[in-house]
Amino acid sequence: MQLSKSEEELMNILWKQKKAFMKDLLEEYPKPKPATTTVATLLKRMTDKGFIDYKNFGRSREYFPLVKKKDYFSKHVNGLIKNFFNDSASQFASFFTQETNLSKTELEDLKKLIDSEIKKK
Repeated sequence: MQLSKSEEELMNILWKQKKAFMKDLLEEYPKPKPATTTVATLLKRMTDKGFIDYKNFGRSREYFPLVKKKDYFSKHVNGLIKNFFNDSASQFASFFTQETNLSKTELEDLKKLIDSEIKKK
């Protein structure tokens, strides 16, 4: 299951805060802030999808993520590789390194990461 763009934006706030009440979430939004009802609708959808849950404190709810950010984006990237790069990580890496205008330093850092992973295998 996937999150919409607006749900991802809210999920990023929740991942950052780890747990939050509605007022805490609203404070983190840049101006113009969404309406409380909009955020409430997003939270309901995200709860229904199994991405978040909440604890009741009187009439307030404290929301927290059920899905780790790393797990969510790992699944996204793997789906992207499967659907757009013929399930080929090397095609993805080629596209990524050629089309993202990485600096020489960034490419060298990426090479170090790859070399480190090769040593682990």
